[in-house]
Amino acid sequence: MELAGKAAVVTGGTRGVGAGIARAFLAAGADVVVCARRPPREPVRAAGRTAVFHPLDLREPDAVQDFFDVVAADRGHLDVLVNNAGGTPHRLLGECGAERHARVLALNLTAPLTASLAAYPHLRASGGSVVMIGSVSGTRPSPGTAAYGAAKAGLESLARSMAVEWAPLVRVNTLVPGLVRTELAGLHYGDEEGVAAVARTVPLGRLAEPSDVGEAAVFLASARAAYITGASLLVHGGGERPAFLDAATVNKPSGDGE
Repeated sequence: MELAGKAAVVTGGTRGVGAGIARAFLAAGADVVVCARRPPREPVRAAGRTAVFHPLDLREPDAVQDFFDVVAADRGHLDVLVNNAGGTPHRLLGECGAERHARVLALNLTAPLTASLAAYPHLRASGGSVVMIGSVSGTRPSPGTAAYGAAKAGLESLARSMAVEWAPLVRVNTLVPGLVRTELAGLHYGDEEGVAAVARTVPLGRLAEPSDVGEAAVFLASARAAYITGASLLVHGGGERPAFLDAATVNKPSGDGE
């Protein structure tokens, strides 16, 4: 219960990776508030405890500020902000106009900035921390999700600058997940056979579970990471096997039995 007595907000914490993060914080003893535009299908619970849900559109700055002020006032403090909310449909750059791609940038980059600025006075008062949820899409080409990848690259850069500006009172770090198995995995990877095939491309042999990301987020928010700020922590199972290795002929059997 290393976060007992701490108050944490997880944006987009009602499903998928966000719910996994919220459950990890609950299990670590934190008082957890999750926000999203729509309520969860069922409450987010772990270790006999339940996260409090608040409806919120992170693209509305005034509502975001009011939300963090209320959360901090109700609990007397705010110790952790996990900027998890985000996402994107698969859409090639030429399939739509710039304004649709701009919406993806707004959700995945501007919204975390808005939330961080609203939470900052409360985190400064408590000596708290911000955990950004990035993506490997921000460090490699992301065909079909280019605007999302650009936003996640910007999020890492924002976190590093934020860490310098807000030190020493507020720590800011980024988690960089790779492929994660959530309830929506089928939309990205197909049926179970497709998911298994994708998992074989990961060196550790499986997709991450939301709990893997959640445990890493708890670590970055805890006293164990007290000297870590401005860092990016990869949670990707070793990354992706380079495609050229499958094409190269070096060290492959010749097929003649030798």
